[in-house]
Amino acid sequence: MAVDEPFLAPNIGRPAEKVGYFPDRDAFDRFAAAYLDGLAALPEPDETAAVTTTFGPVRGYRFGDGDGIPLVLLSGRQASTPMWRANLPGLRAHRTVWSIDSIGEPGASSQHRPLTGAADQATWVAEALAGLGIERAHLLGVSIGGWLATQVALRRPECAASVTLLDPANTFAPLTWKMIVVSLGSVIPGMPTAIRHRLLGWISGGVRSSDALPEGRLIASAMRDFSSAQPMPARPTAAELSGITVPMLAVLAGRSIVHDAARAAETARTVPGARVELWPDASHAVNGEFPDRIAECFTDFAAAIG
Repeated sequence: MAVDEPFLAPNIGRPAEKVGYFPDRDAFDRFAAAYLDGLAALPEPDETAAVTTTFGPVRGYRFGDGDGIPLVLLSGRQASTPMWRANLPGLRAHRTVWSIDSIGEPGASSQHRPLTGAADQATWVAEALAGLGIERAHLLGVSIGGWLATQVALRRPECAASVTLLDPANTFAPLTWKMIVVSLGSVIPGMPTAIRHRLLGWISGGVRSSDALPEGRLIASAMRDFSSAQPMPARPTAAELSGITVPMLAVLAGRSIVHDAARAAETARTVPGARVELWPDASHAVNGEFPDRIAECFTDFAAAIG
């Protein structure tokens, strides 16, 4: 379904239900301007779609029209489709790529019903894929998007041809105190923009975030202007991980502040047949640091699957 308006019934003003929202029109307008600037920096989508799920409408963008099973991108916390600017050229060279803005996160999708846990998260992804006409997808997620892809592999495995996890948060190891501080900084009202950028700089291994980059401006706006209402994502149990049957590629960032990368890699190797790589020079912002390497790694991994 082609549409001109990117934002799907956004929640502006505190809603009665426990869902994500923009506190007022000014907050939404600031975020919308940053989102549209970020979108303009991407390759032109070949299709823009809106699909209905139990938990709200989902915005999806299709890039390319390649062969094989499509690839679906799942963004990180406080992020949305524009975060994939560096990755899209390499990924869409080999197959059709869809990016969907996550329900419960600031983006063009909108949350209209509370998410009570991991089962709800996996359900909205499965419903979004069905609405896009995708029977099975390769799922590639970064940070909390990696956690989300893992939940689909656990709870709706029929939807996933494979999952590629880029430094997934709270999936293979506990969150560090630094990551908890960054998370708190994303929800404290009135936090100065300079401090928000400093917190984002921790994620990228000390490289300072800036409004000069569309992604930095967008995520800083999301932290300032959007109120999330999601429960803390539960880390999968050892039994759950050992029972995953979906092919998995896990890339752990050696300089990540999210978790102990070596510990996370060790746990990831308990997933049957998982391909696990520890990249010592990568930070949690691995998708922007190594876009070509990620595209090559994913293409090699997915080639045998379809």
